[in-house]
Amino acid sequence: MTALNRVPSLITRAGTASALTIAAVGGSLVVPGLASDAQAATSATKALQVAASKKGAPYKYGATGPSRFDCSGLTQYSYKKAGKKLPRTAAQQYNKTRHISASSRKQGDLVFFHSGRSVYHVGIYAGKGRIWHSPKTGDVVKLQKIWTKSVWYGRVK
Repeated sequence: MTALNRVPSLITRAGTASALTIAAVGGSLVVPGLASDAQAATSATKALQVAASKKGAPYKYGATGPSRFDCSGLTQYSYKKAGKKLPRTAAQQYNKTRHISASSRKQGDLVFFHSGRSVYHVGIYAGKGRIWHSPKTGDVVKLQKIWTKSVWYGRVK
């Protein structure tokens, strides 16, 4: 019996909460905003999957994981797990990415929120105008619609 054939019986015995863990360990994790299995497994796709797997992790200023994150800590952690290095802050990350237009954005690209010329927040683009991000104190990592037009996009090199 292959591992894939055992998953249904494991889910029955383990319960729904453990089913996500089994799915994540056993193969692909099905989460809204992720690329399909048919797409190439790029570092951007892997980073997006890592960020999605942190859904519900609490925000903590300055935290870089693995169980608590601030916004740039989540993007740095996710890309590190995908084999790419990013600097620590949102502004530093913006400066290290290849800047792209909104029409060129793809899943896994970084979305930088700015006020004037200052970058103050970052998330990972999940498609359909949504990002995975760690918003603020008292909140958790979540999938959310982009709420402003004051954003820039960057592709991790």
